[in-house]
Amino acid sequence: MTALEHEEGPVYLRLRAQIAAAILRGEYAAGDQLPSVRALAADYGANPLTVAKAYQTFQDDGYVEVRRGVGMFVLPGAVERLRTAERNRFLSNQWPRIREQMALLDLDLEKLMSRETA
Repeated sequence: MTALEHEEGPVYLRLRAQIAAAILRGEYAAGDQLPSVRALAADYGANPLTVAKAYQTFQDDGYVEVRRGVGMFVLPGAVERLRTAERNRFLSNQWPRIREQMALLDLDLEKLMSRETA
């Protein structure tokens, strides 16, 4: 799981973060169909209305379009716009808390970046 997928908050926002991460990883490119609400609800053990609410945020933000009777599709340019929006959200919401935690723990960014993961 990515940092996007570890968010706290309402279930629909956590689902949205997981879907966003999948789009940013390239699992869904421009023109690709997203899984149906029912299929995604079954995959995540979520209520279909919760999945529909998460999907609605992508439609409201112009990242996907709904083709009635067919499904939901990623729009051209959505990946780049989503990456920019998620980057801005990270820098304004998460990064300040991370920097503060790093300062409290006396962690050096350069040392962290060069550290190998076990």
